[in-house]
Amino acid sequence: METSKFEIADYLDSKEMIAEYLNSVLEEGNNADVINAIGQIAKAIGMTKIAEETGMSRPSLYKALSDGAKPQFATIMKVLKAIGGQIQVNPMST
Repeated sequence: METSKFEIADYLDSKEMIAEYLNSVLEEGNNADVINAIGQIAKAIGMTKIAEETGMSRPSLYKALSDGAKPQFATIMKVLKAIGGQIQVNPMST
């Protein structure tokens, strides 16, 4: 039996799935997890499309969203806008 590597990007096929995935990572993950999640969403949508919408080159986009990367906040905001997301702050329940 042959197996293949699980790729979350293969399952991010709607705005609702993307939002649920990213919100889950934002709630439970660390900085690296969030950057990785944004990269997976960009792959699901298409790096070429995201690169065009952000004004970044594809190689720069891949580098900014790769494991261990520490992209600038402005880059994250550009990519979030390109993937159709936004940051919203809600009060934490105590």
